[in-house]
Amino acid sequence: MDRFDAMLAFARVVEAGSFTRAADTLHMSKTTVTQLVQQLEARLRVKLLNRTTRKVNVTADGAVYYERVVRLLADLDDAETSLSSAASLPRGRLRVDVPSPLARMILMPALPGFHARYPDIQIDMGVSDRKVDLIGENVDCVVRGGELSDLSLMARRVGDLQLGVYAAPAYLQRLGIPVHPRELEESEHRIIGFLWARTGKALPYAMHNGTERLTINGRYVLAVDDGNAYLAAGLAGMGVLWLPDYMAKQHVASGELVPLFKSWRMEPMPLYVAFPPNRHISIKVRVFIDWVADLMAQHGPVGDRYAIDETENRTT
Repeated sequence: MDRFDAMLAFARVVEAGSFTRAADTLHMSKTTVTQLVQQLEARLRVKLLNRTTRKVNVTADGAVYYERVVRLLADLDDAETSLSSAASLPRGRLRVDVPSPLARMILMPALPGFHARYPDIQIDMGVSDRKVDLIGENVDCVVRGGELSDLSLMARRVGDLQLGVYAAPAYLQRLGIPVHPRELEESEHRIIGFLWARTGKALPYAMHNGTERLTINGRYVLAVDDGNAYLAAGLAGMGVLWLPDYMAKQHVASGELVPLFKSWRMEPMPLYVAFPPNRHISIKVRVFIDWVADLMAQHGPVGDRYAIDETENRTT
């Protein structure tokens, strides 16, 4: 039995809650992973996992051992990194998931520079607005806008996205230009709804103009769960939409979108990079997070009242 492989297999089973999913993330067969864990239990003479036909749970002894194993695997990784060129040139496969507009408009255009700096990092990038099971899907980190609902995750706040309200000229020609946000609820005007992955619902928007505060739900004939589709619907004149500045800037300049309610303001949308707890943050993950933070410093810098320490913070 290779003790390192056995400990790694055990840790992945605990994190994934399944031998099958752990095997997938390790690129091993389920039989191999099962045998490694069984051999580890035999060596330790302790039952680490309770297995049923439907679920795998860690025992009390297994939970204690898992915490030690995670630290040991992290120390081994650090030791290897400090003695190799990986210290200056991170390498390996990096699995991330990012919102589709952020990928298309900010990350993808800048990726050649990242690759030139870190040529040995292979990125598997999921591009979506869906809720990702980081541990079960073996994803290293996700970039998400809005307050994070999963308080078990670790996260770093990398930006604050300024928001505005916009509509296409064709829409405004058809229904007129609203002069007050309440018109989006009290007239023939319509918004485009965005279905947030964490709730599956279109959330209201809070706005203020210094003397008046209100929350707009609006009425819609279309709601979508993808940022690119949301923007496309707005450009097609399907309704009024709320957009981060980075998504709207190009289309305002070209005349495809018109800003509305310029005297009204909204709280910025926080942008986080989140990653699993109890998982060693490798150098390749750290340089990716730093790269995203540097990019967002240009497009949506963290405001002073949101400033955080450069170390990781729990999503509280």
